[in-house]
Amino acid sequence: MQRLHHSLLAICAALALCPALAACGASQLLVNSTPATLVLDRSSGADVSFSYNVGRAAKIWVYVDDAQGTRYTLREGEPRTPSGTPYTMRFDGTAPSTGTPDVLQRALPSGEYTYTIQAKADDGGEQAERQGKLTITGTDTPPPSVENLTVSPATISPNADGIDDQAEISYQLPITATVDLSIARPDGGNTIPIITGEQQEPTPHTALWNGKTSDGAILPNGVYTYTLRVQDALGNIVQRSGPITIVESGQPEATITYSNIAPARIELGDTITVTLRVKNTGDVPIRTYGPASGYTYTTNDVFSSIEQGKYVQKSGGFWRVGVDWDGNTSAGPRRYPYRWAITPRTPDKWQVPYQEDLLLPGEEAEVIGRIQVDQPENKMGFYVGLTWDGVGFRQDRVGRQIVEVGF
Repeated sequence: MQRLHHSLLAICAALALCPALAACGASQLLVNSTPATLVLDRSSGADVSFSYNVGRAAKIWVYVDDAQGTRYTLREGEPRTPSGTPYTMRFDGTAPSTGTPDVLQRALPSGEYTYTIQAKADDGGEQAERQGKLTITGTDTPPPSVENLTVSPATISPNADGIDDQAEISYQLPITATVDLSIARPDGGNTIPIITGEQQEPTPHTALWNGKTSDGAILPNGVYTYTLRVQDALGNIVQRSGPITIVESGQPEATITYSNIAPARIELGDTITVTLRVKNTGDVPIRTYGPASGYTYTTNDVFSSIEQGKYVQKSGGFWRVGVDWDGNTSAGPRRYPYRWAITPRTPDKWQVPYQEDLLLPGEEAEVIGRIQVDQPENKMGFYVGLTWDGVGFRQDRVGRQIVEVGF
């Protein structure tokens, strides 16, 4: 009976020690649950995983060393706390690149490696590490290159004047790759995406940036940075960056401040005079071209046909003032068939004499146009407007005046 009593006491004592023993095991700084040998076969497309537990709060390092002793760090000093489930890190055979600025991530060459998981406790100087073998097999591919990268022009003036309004970023890919292109702002604001995760073929490519945000907002002057990022199928990542400078950024705008069409009664073949004042109410210059103030049209004319086609509509960025009438049923460029330059200067003093001029911010120009009325209509409703080549009519049907025509 006494022997039984002592046995029971021994069992109870052992049971009492179990929690303490368990606690000792739980407080072990690092427990590696990764297989001792890992094989990463690139041809299979599958990753491998490193798994581990920490018994106390610690910082973790994970790295692999090749046979020559070159080290590739995968995790560096990342904080970890005890958890009921292991921490798992997937590994696709790539590592951050060092020594080559344009290469961000590199697919490690096939071969034999040693992997190491290292922990440093937050509550003292204890350190622990666990190691194993890693074999990488499959075809080795160097990081892709970005060839013939150019930006033209490198300085843009996004103000809708048709001169250097956007930058063209051109490049060549040697292989099929996933491409990202973005613009970083000098003030550290939100990055502007141009291309996001687009798979592109090994051909020349071109992307355009108009100097604005994704939603079309105007950006201030300054030096911006484009970044082109290219990733191949193995996970190699390269990137190239460079500056794009914005100058003279702004939104063009103009307003008709005065209009008068006279006389209100004429005979067929007589001439009416249109007097207008137009002010540049924007913050950038406005380009304009002829014919100059004072030019006389007939109702049979169109601006694009006079002077041997000298004043045909241009490809955008140019403003003029125009006159139209109710009976003109034409659309598009046939609207406002009578147009004049918006400038207070004579053609010999234009920015490009006799070709084009600028209406500066805050500047106002008086324009006088004349139209010989040969249209056999009893009443003609004339009106004025502002035309912006390639864009539309910024002001339409302003200052309508009925002109009675006698026969």
